[in-house]
Amino acid sequence: MSKNSKNPESLVPFEPDLRSPLLVPAAAAEKDSMERLCIDDMLKKYCGEFGWWQLRHFVLTNMAWALEAFHTMVVIFADREPSWRCTAGGAAAGGCSPEAKSVCGMEPGSWEWVGGRGSSTVAEFGLICSEKYKVGLVQAVFFGGCMIGAGVFGHLSDSKLGRKGSLIVVCLLNAIFGCLTSLSPHYWIYALLRLLTGFSTGGVGLCAFVLATEPVGPSKRGVAGMSTFYFFSGGIAALSGIAYLFRSWRSLYLATSIPSILFLFFVLIPFVSESPRWYLIRGKTGLAMKTMRRIAELNGNILPEDGVTLAIDEDANGKTGNESAAEEEEEIAGGSIVDVLRSPLMRIRLLLAVSINFFCSIVYYGLSLNVVNLGTNIYLSVFLNAVAEMPAFLLTAILLDRYGRKPLAIGTQWFSGGFCLVGGLIKAFGVGKTVRMACSVMGIFGMAGTYNLLFIYTVELFPTVVRNAALGCATQAAQMGAILAPVVVVLGERVPFLVFGVCGIVGGVLAFLLPETLNRPLYDTMAGIEEGEGNA
Repeated sequence: MSKNSKNPESLVPFEPDLRSPLLVPAAAAEKDSMERLCIDDMLKKYCGEFGWWQLRHFVLTNMAWALEAFHTMVVIFADREPSWRCTAGGAAAGGCSPEAKSVCGMEPGSWEWVGGRGSSTVAEFGLICSEKYKVGLVQAVFFGGCMIGAGVFGHLSDSKLGRKGSLIVVCLLNAIFGCLTSLSPHYWIYALLRLLTGFSTGGVGLCAFVLATEPVGPSKRGVAGMSTFYFFSGGIAALSGIAYLFRSWRSLYLATSIPSILFLFFVLIPFVSESPRWYLIRGKTGLAMKTMRRIAELNGNILPEDGVTLAIDEDANGKTGNESAAEEEEEIAGGSIVDVLRSPLMRIRLLLAVSINFFCSIVYYGLSLNVVNLGTNIYLSVFLNAVAEMPAFLLTAILLDRYGRKPLAIGTQWFSGGFCLVGGLIKAFGVGKTVRMACSVMGIFGMAGTYNLLFIYTVELFPTVVRNAALGCATQAAQMGAILAPVVVVLGERVPFLVFGVCGIVGGVLAFLLPETLNRPLYDTMAGIEEGEGNA
């Protein structure tokens, strides 16, 4: 040992060992210097909150809303009751009276449908007189299917299929069921296929909405979210033109179903990206970062190749990689509506969101059903009704980031409810008819703003891991309101207005209990939102 200590060369082999401890802390320091950002922070700092990439993605994704409008509102034309006229022999024999309000009680063969039996399902399947209830039954069945589909695809889009995968499935099913509906041999097959179409349609809006708005930065998300519904109203306006060209109900169903196939193969699959938020909560950080780099590139910004990575909320707030990975795995595996119900904070929010959506849907769909009772050209009436909603979207979008979600949710519901109450107190005589029509239009104007504001509000109330499941529950509640709306309408002239008014006022009161989400981050996990809202 003393011999080696006298030899200077004996120290050389130990030099690597002496230097190696200095390298380990350097590597650790480099790892600790990695900037770990949540998606909102990365969008604001590096990628851009709403640039060219988000604009293109937003427009292409929201084309699905127009398709949903086709499948939802096609019954206005397909199930309408056509005009009728007396045949020459029927009028001469006295079996048909042109002054009669309906054909009930007239002798068979003494009258005929204008446009033939193929003009609508009512004419072809004989849905008149004692069978007239079946028209409303089909509508209720469709919205019942929407209610089921919203829950199913809300869960699937949060879990295995993802936002884009779920949207692909529902668009494909819509195309198939819509085309099959045009081949219905009798009423009950027609009703079954409308149920199945409703099941797939129930997932279109919520999947498209979340997919379109999740890559948008927090300061632009409100306006972007409100702008999605121009596509739905635009779809209704376009439907009136399609229905004018295709007067047969069977050809109309084909004409409104084929666009789903075209959208699927020429827009959605090749050009729309999966949500980076879904990638992140599913543990696919590499794919999430790839999408974020693409966003930055097309927006003309630079996202550094090294030194920056994505993280879920609690990881970005300073937890170690092992802690966040373990909790992320647990949260993602259990991210469902059950987790929402287990959390007191989320449970209250879900109950309020479901209740408000239910009341708003009754008012919105109930007032919209009066279009066929205006006594005007049905194609023009539907077109004008769709266009009339757009100013409400624009006004709400302008005020959304100035006054916040909560004040607008309260104000628009009370605005609509107030006009409905006034309409219910006025008798439909003379000038009263004009006043009630104006009250109905203003009621639809206010509730259109509320109904669409609720989508962006609901999205911001829940974390990514359960966002679509919560939105699916709210959509299910809205479909229940849509099912009940026709029942309210048949109660009489003044009672429906009073019911709609009460629903609007109650909905506004419930909105008082919700928190404001303006400029609040979109949380990724249950733990993240509970920690963040607790700190707030």
